[in-house]
Amino acid sequence: MPAALDRIRVGSAPDSWGVWFPDDPLQVPWHRFLDEVSASGYEWIELGPYGYLPTDPARLTEETGRRGLKVSAGTVFTALHRGPATHEATWEHVSRVAALTRDMGARHLVVIPSFWRDDKTAEIVEPRELTAEQWAHLTGGTEWLSRRVREEYGLDVVVHPHADTHIDTEENVARFLDGTDPGLVNLCLDTGHYAYCGGDSVKLIETYGERIGYLHLKQVDPEVLTQVVREGTPFGPAVRQGVMCEPPLGEPALEPVLEAAQGLGVELFAIVEQDMYPCPPERPLPIAERTRRFLRSCGA
Repeated sequence: MPAALDRIRVGSAPDSWGVWFPDDPLQVPWHRFLDEVSASGYEWIELGPYGYLPTDPARLTEETGRRGLKVSAGTVFTALHRGPATHEATWEHVSRVAALTRDMGARHLVVIPSFWRDDKTAEIVEPRELTAEQWAHLTGGTEWLSRRVREEYGLDVVVHPHADTHIDTEENVARFLDGTDPGLVNLCLDTGHYAYCGGDSVKLIETYGERIGYLHLKQVDPEVLTQVVREGTPFGPAVRQGVMCEPPLGEPALEPVLEAAQGLGVELFAIVEQDMYPCPPERPLPIAERTRRFLRSCGA
């Protein structure tokens, strides 16, 4: 039997049910997601895109509570590299999500940088590399946001490196971490996105362990990824091609990632996210059940 990963709290998210948007006819209804994630054996969920789940805290508390579910985090998208001119609009969006996240008893806010190319059309909307000034805006703006979110809502910001954003590769993740205050800004390490961008999750945990505040568990199909990299496929179409796959069929192996995270000696959420938008409505539940069994076999 594997050693018990008693510091790792496992959950899942709307993303694993093919949910990317607040409202979309291709997605399962929110009540079906709640029913099925509970049936899969998970106790923790994320809010997903704001507006997908009910945004009234009393109603959402009732809906999650009667299914034995609790909320681990909310998620926001930001474009802080564009400078202080974006801060007012950023805060207007962030404050709504942060308030619901706090009211649901969660402690984390996952912050995802904006994409440099459109994930649907593949249109290049910004240069792939940031200038020195933009890096300063990104790091300084993230510190500003983290401080304000903590002061006003009591939440910890964890920044999510993501494919087709400016925080992606090992080099850019290290640059971002080295440029931000460890007392304010930590990382949501998404094992699938980091592998998609060529990174080694175990190495990152061993090198920047004190900055790992949250985990997303995900795997990539190495054969599909090779094709995606060769052809320069944007992230959205790559997902439709199956680049993110069901554990334990892809990379990275999750057992050593979980062991390394357990070795940090702190409590961490590890939320399963298998990108598969769009997907048939009957597909997510069997995958979720198998993934939960697999994670139990790892000691989680």
